[in-house]
Amino acid sequence: MNLAVTALDSTRGFLSPSGAEIVFVLVGLAVLGAALLTVTTKQLVHAALWLVVALGGLAIEYLLLTAEFIAWVQVLIYVGAVVVLVLFGLMLTRAPIGVSPDADSGNRWIALGVALAAAATLVTLVVDAFRSTWIDLGTVAGSTKANGVTLFRYWVLPFEALSVLLLAALVGAIVLSRREKKEP
Repeated sequence: MNLAVTALDSTRGFLSPSGAEIVFVLVGLAVLGAALLTVTTKQLVHAALWLVVALGGLAIEYLLLTAEFIAWVQVLIYVGAVVVLVLFGLMLTRAPIGVSPDADSGNRWIALGVALAAAATLVTLVVDAFRSTWIDLGTVAGSTKANGVTLFRYWVLPFEALSVLLLAALVGAIVLSRREKKEP
């Protein structure tokens, strides 16, 4: 019986995906939908909540890739800290809770063109940068030690720059909320 199962597993081709691969694609589609809703909704608080769904879905994708450490970092840092920072910024600047007329500038086609150009540039740069690099996901993806060494050896400066940027955004939100309005 074990030989038959092994033989079936070794002959499984590209067009016969496993259950984990099907779940990965379905969660990916849900993340894509949540990301589209994040950038297309006219309610700022709803956009922040759809961002929670998108970032939580990415954490599920990391779990499916057996990268538990990165999944928990995703939940703690992005869902737990960044989205809370965005919501505090919205509250501090007294942003409208309902439909915001300022959320639609009328330049959707220009924004779409810029977004597509930026995405094409990013994909081109990433493909060019990692064309000759081989990463053995079997030994690295789930290893907390390997992920930690990589993060703290090569990615410390970008993480610190991002933390300073987020701190500056929060200080800017506080300054904007403290501005006194002149009475007519």
